[in-house]
Amino acid sequence: MSDGARFALFDGDGGGALLLTEPQQSLPGEHSSGPLAVFQAIEAAQAAGQWVALAADYELGASFEPAVTPPSRGRPVLRAWAFGRSRWLDSSALRTFLAEQLEALPEHQRLAGIAELSNGVDAPKFAAQVSEIRRWIADGDCYQINLTFPLTFRIYGHPLALYAALRERQPVRYGGYLRAGEETILSFSPELFFQRTGSRVLARPMKGTAARGETPAEDQANRAALLASAKERAENVMIVDLVRNDLGRVCEFGSVEVPGLLEVEPHPGLVHLVSTVAGRLRPGRGWADVIDATFPPGSVTGAPKLAALDHIARLEPVERGVYCGAVGWVDADRRRGDLNVAIRTFWIADDQLHLGTGGGITWDSDPLGEWAETELKAKRLLAVASGRHPG
Repeated sequence: MSDGARFALFDGDGGGALLLTEPQQSLPGEHSSGPLAVFQAIEAAQAAGQWVALAADYELGASFEPAVTPPSRGRPVLRAWAFGRSRWLDSSALRTFLAEQLEALPEHQRLAGIAELSNGVDAPKFAAQVSEIRRWIADGDCYQINLTFPLTFRIYGHPLALYAALRERQPVRYGGYLRAGEETILSFSPELFFQRTGSRVLARPMKGTAARGETPAEDQANRAALLASAKERAENVMIVDLVRNDLGRVCEFGSVEVPGLLEVEPHPGLVHLVSTVAGRLRPGRGWADVIDATFPPGSVTGAPKLAALDHIARLEPVERGVYCGAVGWVDADRRRGDLNVAIRTFWIADDQLHLGTGGGITWDSDPLGEWAETELKAKRLLAVASGRHPG
């Protein structure tokens, strides 16, 4: 595979993206030294006027919550890269930039896709795990657990070509492409972990999923059914309460609010229930404090959070990696940045392309229905990536 240019793209409003170029350095990220060393390096890079891209594995949570299984591999669980230049590309400029980058690749790498899917769990095993979670809920151990499993593929062509093809048909607000150091991440996440603007932090947990309709009338009916679903509403509200509690650990007393609750948000192929939680950071609190208080994201763990983390460690033998972690950027003045919840996110490791899928399990969950939802979440993304483009 051709090395290709090193840069980072992070999706924004109106189909545009933030472009980070002129990579300067990979910042320290050894797991043994803990995340504090990484954040100290990030602050030093920002003081030098550099922008920083971040990728945090789900297993970073072991640094904050003992219930998270520590990673077994040597790769750092929090990785960061400093870039010397940033610029905003509107949708037209972004298309031009991607076209120029693809043109610079060898011709045989400009057509990309996936093949040879390997599924980490089958339907019967997943259903048995859902039933086990329901027993834990009945015993009062927890209220909700996010259950996931891995998918692996062979990738052909260049990752940028795959990203460009997917982005064209799967536009999202919090996706991105990161190729820096040894890292290659293609994210198509519709979910915001948290956004910081000055002292204000905002999270948009996403829980509740339904398929888009084939007609406007069917689409509207599906949205109405999602909003009316007692299970989906309860699932979302539980995570909203969890996120409020997390932000309350670093925000000024009384500042945490819920300006949006149970809003139906359309995406290609799917609609989701999304809520918004916001707060004002206490003086002296920074990026490391927010990550410490909120990671891993509540929407991909469960409630109560510590109990959910413990049960996830029992159920999932394979590390999640960047899936269910976070990918994003922080700016050069230390007071702005976006981190997504890294769902619907591909990454390359061991010469394979990896993806995860899953969903929140509650007492009302039907095992086969939950399996169908995991397939629904991945269906469109995989169809486009494999060349079977849905309309």
